[in-house]
Amino acid sequence: MPYRAPLADFRLLLDLTGFAEVAATERFADATPETVEAILSEAGKLCENTLAPLNRAGDKTAARLENGVVRTPAGFVEGYRAIASGGWVGISADPAYGGMGLPIALTSCVNDMMGSACLALQLNPLLTQGQIEALEHHASDALKAIYLPKLISGDWNGTMNLTEPQAGSDVGALRTKAEPLGDGSYAITGQKIYITWGDNDTNANVSHLVLARIVGAAAGTKGISLFLVPKIIPDAQGNLGARNSLNVVSLEHKLGLHGSPTAVMQFDAAQGWLVGEENKGMAAMFTMMNNARLAVGMQGVAIAEAATQTAVAYAMGRTQGKTPLGNSAIIDHADVRRMLGQMRSETFAARAIGLACAVAIDMGRATSAPEWQARAALLTPVAKAYGTDIGNEVAYIGVQVHGGMGFIEETGAAQYSRDVRVTSIYEGTNGIQAMDLVARKMMDGGEAAYRLIDEVEAAAEAARSSQPALATAVWNASEALREATEALVGQDLNDRFAGSVAYLRAFARVLGAHYHLQAGLADPARLPLAAFYITRLLPEYAPLLAQTREGAAGLYALTPEALLA
Repeated sequence: MPYRAPLADFRLLLDLTGFAEVAATERFADATPETVEAILSEAGKLCENTLAPLNRAGDKTAARLENGVVRTPAGFVEGYRAIASGGWVGISADPAYGGMGLPIALTSCVNDMMGSACLALQLNPLLTQGQIEALEHHASDALKAIYLPKLISGDWNGTMNLTEPQAGSDVGALRTKAEPLGDGSYAITGQKIYITWGDNDTNANVSHLVLARIVGAAAGTKGISLFLVPKIIPDAQGNLGARNSLNVVSLEHKLGLHGSPTAVMQFDAAQGWLVGEENKGMAAMFTMMNNARLAVGMQGVAIAEAATQTAVAYAMGRTQGKTPLGNSAIIDHADVRRMLGQMRSETFAARAIGLACAVAIDMGRATSAPEWQARAALLTPVAKAYGTDIGNEVAYIGVQVHGGMGFIEETGAAQYSRDVRVTSIYEGTNGIQAMDLVARKMMDGGEAAYRLIDEVEAAAEAARSSQPALATAVWNASEALREATEALVGQDLNDRFAGSVAYLRAFARVLGAHYHLQAGLADPARLPLAAFYITRLLPEYAPLLAQTREGAAGLYALTPEALLA
């Protein structure tokens, strides 16, 4: 089925999540209604007409390494050039270096559409956008002048090099070293794995951000620095010169995202330049990672959207048996309608949370208000984990809707499940996101969470006059979330960790219900979907919150021997 950009959802959700406040700030005054509409409609056309046709071919013909050169699937070079020439890579980047300077919320909408159309290709500009942000915040003026115009234009692409064979989430165990060369640059030596778009034939150059330890620096994360290491070394004007001493060892053979080259990178005294301060590399890299976490959450939403569209189209055309409505299309069977209702309502809820997070990031940047910055920090792990969990769950249901045909590759349903699976793993597994939510993001005693819960309850209270049953359900769930948060901040850290995944899902359930209710109030045609979510999915908050009170003792009562039995 051809992909259709969900422009109506974007328009409504930008309104419901407060985008008007973003556009009213001085920083984002250019984000007028006319500009927003033009961005959404033009990006939608690009995704529908140019990128979506590449998705199946990119799955069937993987990126490959030939004689040291990475080749992407047929059509990817042209597809990427369409992205770059349209200015879509630098949509939120600094105008001083060629970017549009538009809000992250708009970038999130565009990335959502690109991810639905062809996620394997969308990963290229996504990682570049994260690197652009990291360099804008931490690089020297000299590095900015050379690299930002090339990255923003899409001539070069950016990567993130953290993981090593012996060091996964424990980044402090890395072994890559940096030795000063005496001219302000460093020789970087080591191996990195899982490097998305680590090399390709779509860009003239690849700009690697690499975590390494300067010789003699402290062990652990405190001794890590961040370096910019180009594939081809440019001069001060950005003209390409000598090939750097780095290479692709191999490309990973992956469950999905076959068109996206994921490289094992070897750096052999490759010349690199320090980004930020010595031994402060993790802080600089986290700028890129936080950008990527929201973006990856929206990738989950993107696949959920594509899987839902495909499943609905199949269910409308597949005839089997008799239904209460007198038709034979399987969409009229109660259980199929239930599955499709879950797919559509979960996708809407996850998209709403992601855009709410993006709006908070934009408001934090535009106003420097601590409350907005705290909200953005709070919502980031929720948007990443819930968005990617829903991407996986909705794609799974999509296969089920197709029945036996879902297990057949030609329908495309299986590709969504394979492609989306990694999103709940990379940029910090979803368990790590949940631990971050209940630990670092609760260092304020839960104040940011309480402010958000207050808004949900106030909106539910206001909705009681027109939708009393739905509004009461949302209010009750949000009050239970408040009480669970109060209990959570009183627990020790490991007890919090034991219930963190359940707490994050319950938080997302409440937020999803809030946005569904507001959508139904804004557009009565959306009330049936809101009622589906609030009556059938929201009630899960109660057993989820019960788990958060259990602590860790019961987990450790499950001995390794018992688990092996």
